[in-house]
Amino acid sequence: MTDEQPTVHVEIEERQAGRVAWVRMDNPAMLNAGSGPLVAKLIASFEALAKDDGLRAAVLTGAGERAFMAGADLNELSVLEPESARKFITQLHLAAQSIRALPVPVIGRLRGFCLGGGLELAAACDFRVADDSFVMGMPEVKVGLPSVIEAALLPGLIGWGKTRELLLMGGNYNADEALAMRFVEKLVPAAELDAWVETWLERILAAGPIAIRSQKSLIGKWEELGLDAAIDAGIDHFSDAYGSDEPLAMLATYMKPKK
Repeated sequence: MTDEQPTVHVEIEERQAGRVAWVRMDNPAMLNAGSGPLVAKLIASFEALAKDDGLRAAVLTGAGERAFMAGADLNELSVLEPESARKFITQLHLAAQSIRALPVPVIGRLRGFCLGGGLELAAACDFRVADDSFVMGMPEVKVGLPSVIEAALLPGLIGWGKTRELLLMGGNYNADEALAMRFVEKLVPAAELDAWVETWLERILAAGPIAIRSQKSLIGKWEELGLDAAIDAGIDHFSDAYGSDEPLAMLATYMKPKK
């Protein structure tokens, strides 16, 4: 048994186009399970990253090769009562919310088991790439609990029918099935996982940093607003873009005569 404690490691990579954060959940004794200390550190990590104006993107992953996060810590679940259960699940929601609230894109780098609360954290990412070891599931009903909080994102990702199948039956799904239901945007062999993360990072870093932040914010509004209000919000974001010199500077590079 390891003496290492659950934690979250954040590594900042300095690049010419800006900073990239690598956020790694690490609970070595329990397949990166979402214990209270780990979840608290995850919230603090993303809240700190949100204050970095030079940040361009983040990558969220789990330590090791066996799991992204194998759900909530069962030892903690087994001693909850109504009041502590509310606090526990609210903290997990705040972790997912902090991922969604990061002003820049978050890439979910997925390996191994991604269950319960781990799947909800993955769903909170902007997009997800997995390797062929990936296994997803929401097994809460098998232990007498409903799937809640960011499970509410699943209908928008995989549709209502698959969401019902996932939540009401509690089964696991392999990597090919995860791709077929469109939970992950890309499935690659393990040896190509980091290369594909890098491909996405390069595409994000090639775009305008102000535009990327504006676009992520606007997409979040689209999830909450009706069509007319969403269009109005888009008009505001388009107009606001010209409050900086980014559009004209980047457009100029496209308008130069080709040699």
